[in-house]
Amino acid sequence: MARQQAAQIAAALGVLLQRRFRSSVYANLTTNVHRAVDPAAYPVLSGVARLGPISAATLGHEIGLDRSIVSRRAAALIDAGLLQAESDPADARATLLSLTDAGRTVVTKLRRRLADVMDDHLRDWSDQDVAHFAALLSRFVEAGPLTADGPERR
Repeated sequence: MARQQAAQIAAALGVLLQRRFRSSVYANLTTNVHRAVDPAAYPVLSGVARLGPISAATLGHEIGLDRSIVSRRAAALIDAGLLQAESDPADARATLLSLTDAGRTVVTKLRRRLADVMDDHLRDWSDQDVAHFAALLSRFVEAGPLTADGPERR
């Protein structure tokens, strides 16, 4: 691949990973979904949906937030009935977070909204381009340099 194309991809990823970009997306997704779901709570709720049952410490590591912040946001989501906390069967000292039925309903609504945003944004693309983009993006995420193991070194 030409270095110019690699730089173009890196620049686009840089924009996607910026906090203000994520915050804007989260704000649009969470508006009027549930009183307890705001841009600050979204990563916790979404993270539990993808990774749960999970401890606050592990979730914090996975979503890039301090455990204490995750714990506070999780407590608000528990109070709202969207998350539940149960003892970890493998370690009684630890607590695992998971979605409640109400939490699953909210996450379904959030995912539907996100899909609608993507659909609106890609409306002018051909079906073939959208399918190709989806396949390539999935391939990049699954085997790319941003995997949990970190960037590959050459």
